[in-house]
Amino acid sequence: MADAITRFFEDLNRRGFEPLLEKTTGTVRFDLHEGARTTHWLLAIDRGRLRVDREDREADTIIGISPILFEQVVTGREDGIAALLRGDLTVTGNTRLMVQVERIFPSPPGSRGPQRVGAREAS
Repeated sequence: MADAITRFFEDLNRRGFEPLLEKTTGTVRFDLHEGARTTHWLLAIDRGRLRVDREDREADTIIGISPILFEQVVTGREDGIAALLRGDLTVTGNTRLMVQVERIFPSPPGSRGPQRVGAREAS
């Protein structure tokens, strides 16, 4: 599980630039809650330029989610927006930024409409 999450963030860091976020600037901290333990991943976006750190610092948007559910999101088996609507994850701060960042996650199997970038990689 942690390997898929680590690979996802390492890939973002290596990618360096994401055209789908070229009009986006802000920071998103992913807080992966597992019991009393929380793992942090910080994604900084500057007009599509990406940088990932493992820091627990202030961010424009903070997404709280379980590692199991987040692994499903980063592998395209679950949709982040659907999880938010079900109450399975929390968003604090700039919710608009969460919706913009959601574009970089693979689409769940069987979804309709335009495929996101990550969906091609997950196939």
